[in-house]
Order: sequence, then structure tokens, then C-alpha cells
Amino acid sequence: MVPLILRLDIAGSPVTWIPWQDAACLYTREMIAWTAGDSVFKVYGGINRASGVRSFININSIIAVKRSLPHKRPKRNIPPLTNRELFYRDAYLCMYCGRQFRDSQLTRDHVLPLSRGGRDRWSNVVTACRHCNSHKGNKTPEESGLSLLAVPYVPNWAEYLALSNRKILADQMEFLKSQFTNRPMPFTQQ
Repeated sequence: MVPLILRLDIAGSPVTWIPWQDAACLYTREMIAWTAGDSVFKVYGGINRASGVRSFININSIIAVKRSLPHKRPKRNIPPLTNRELFYRDAYLCMYCGRQFRDSQLTRDHVLPLSRGGRDRWSNVVTACRHCNSHKGNKTPEESGLSLLAVPYVPNWAEYLALSNRKILADQMEFLKSQFTNRPMPFTQQ
């Protein structure tokens, strides 16, 4: 699996992950404002007939684009909620029993059930094993005798990008971590 390139806006805010081919196009169109991180790819072009020199582009792992391009980042800056990123956020731990599970054994639990006015939002969902989710049913954690091990939260955009890519280079992770919200990590077993 080839690592993706972290695309930033000109101010240095993370925007999205792009494949190296898209980054090469941005380089050739002279749309790169600045770069950071290591040079990850060296893409070769053709050979100049007059000089005999082969052209190439060094592509960095982090690039800032001069002007805005269309991208999938929501206008309100709230990352999309998917089970994959939710399970990563909660470190594959059931937020009720504290045990770690494979993703096939986990479910999305609504702290305040949907049928009782809860919403399908980051701040109202946690990872739960099938047993705990079934036990909780259509009740709040307090009504079912369960307690949450961590408070659900909305990841900021940098946290979401880290959750959504499993092949992050060290320099990219260092850059993203510098923009994480300072909050306690999910409960982990000792």
C-alpha cells in the first residue's frame, strides 16, 4: 500500500489525503505554496531531446496548496461519522465493559437512544460490544446499570484525518498531532 500525501490549505490546516498522482499534478501546475515533511516520491518524466536530461518531481509527504480546490471537507468542519473511524477513536474498546474486540464484534451505541430523541452524532455515540449494546437496549446507560468509561467527543479535522488513514508516515503524524485537541485518551486496559 502506497502512502497518501497530506494536503493542507495555504494557512497550514489539514484538508484531506490525496494520492501521489494528484500531488504530482499539483506540482506540475505550480499550485504548491510550500511543503513539509520528507520527500516521499521521485516521479520521473520524459527525457529532454536537446539536453538528454530526464525530468523528475520530488513529492513531499505534506503539501500546502496555493488556492482552494474542491474537496470533501464539510462546511461545518465536523468529520463524517462512520463505524470505522468511531472504532478507531475508541481504540476498539467497548466503552461499557472496557474489553477490546475486533471490528466484527463491535457496534455503534447511541448513549441517548435514537428512539428517545438521541442523535446519530459523534457526541452521542460510543463503541460497544454486542453483549453490552444488547444489555443496554433502548435505555440510557444509567437506566441499564452501565457506566461509560469515556465521554464521547467530536474529533477535530486533524484527528479525523489520523483516524481515517492507516498508513500515516511519521512526519505526517507528527504534523497532525500538533493540531490535535488536548483531551484524555480513551480508557485502556492495564
